[in-house]
Amino acid sequence: MSLTDTKIRQSKPKEKSYKLSDEKGLYLEIAPAGGKWWRLKFRVDGKEKRLSLGVYPDVTLAMARERRDDARRLLATGADPSAHRKASKLALTEAGLGSFEIVAREWFEKQRLGWAKSHSNKIMRRLEREIFPWLGTRPISEIQPAELLTVLRRTEARAIETAHRVLQNCGQVFRYAVATGRANRDITGDLKGALTPWKPAHFPSITDPKKIAVLLRDLYSYKGSFEVQSALRLAPHVFLRPSEMRLAQWKEFDLEAKVWNLPAERMKMKQPHMVPLSTQSLGILTELKPLTGKCEYVFQGRNTNKPISNNTINQALRRMGYSTKEDITAHGFRAMARTVLDEVLNFRVDWIEHQLAHAVKDPNGRAYNRTSHMEGRRVMMQAWSDYLDQLRHDKEK
Repeated sequence: MSLTDTKIRQSKPKEKSYKLSDEKGLYLEIAPAGGKWWRLKFRVDGKEKRLSLGVYPDVTLAMARERRDDARRLLATGADPSAHRKASKLALTEAGLGSFEIVAREWFEKQRLGWAKSHSNKIMRRLEREIFPWLGTRPISEIQPAELLTVLRRTEARAIETAHRVLQNCGQVFRYAVATGRANRDITGDLKGALTPWKPAHFPSITDPKKIAVLLRDLYSYKGSFEVQSALRLAPHVFLRPSEMRLAQWKEFDLEAKVWNLPAERMKMKQPHMVPLSTQSLGILTELKPLTGKCEYVFQGRNTNKPISNNTINQALRRMGYSTKEDITAHGFRAMARTVLDEVLNFRVDWIEHQLAHAVKDPNGRAYNRTSHMEGRRVMMQAWSDYLDQLRHDKEK
């Protein structure tokens, strides 16, 4: 009797593996652990053989029958389906088309145009460091869950968060391989729960006004280079993401109009963003311009062709005695502004969220454009800078 989807769904594992037969040599093998594998039994040159056709439910009953029929057509020509599959895989491997690294790099090239450069660089570095040395040359269709887990364990022993991120990236690569016909399924689903649990940590921040006052005075007392001093002083006023801040270019600023225009490719959300510049922010930039105004980057690094590094602000905070694990990071200025603007200065949440460059929608569900609430945001940014100045100058009693 032919199999049905209902019968397959209702089948339960037993103490030993067993089979549910379909037609023309096709059957479903059910393992004690619950896995369900499609197999085809056939004979060639008088010998009985078996061919794996994939895992249920990734391969449906209809798909399994199609694969069975394809194999039987090969048999009708005198070819061995197993030998044909091995030859096809070998050809793909020799051409490099089916190896994990080639598929991963192909996927990466398709995706990276929609990512910030820093984000795309992190992903490729992860794969090059954690996966390619061990699995890069392997045909992606032959990689087994246990094999991938062994590689991930090396990463997990050193950095649990990185292991989870690598697993996520591998899943994206496998799904791309399935879509392009080079793998039967995404094996990373089998590894759910296999790694040590990890929860993303929130960036530490300072939101108590008295502590903010101390921090601001420390920022203005920092003895590093003038470029770094300027970056430290501007960061709390504009509360951008660290990469958006450090990669600032003079061509993005209209100092007469008092606005900073960040292009979409520099933003996490891939939407252009406008930062109204307060009098204080404008003063910091005006004072810095004679030093770096002829350079590409506002916050020039030691190399005149590059900006300050992505760790410069955090290093400066640590030198001032702040723990970037418990007190504040360069990213923490965002949470500081978000909290105080809402809870102390009582500005509209949608203005704050928009200025943070978060995804904000209007009442009709449409995304606001970069100029939305511009006048209100300009008032808010000036009030925020005035408040920061007040905190910095008002010594504790």
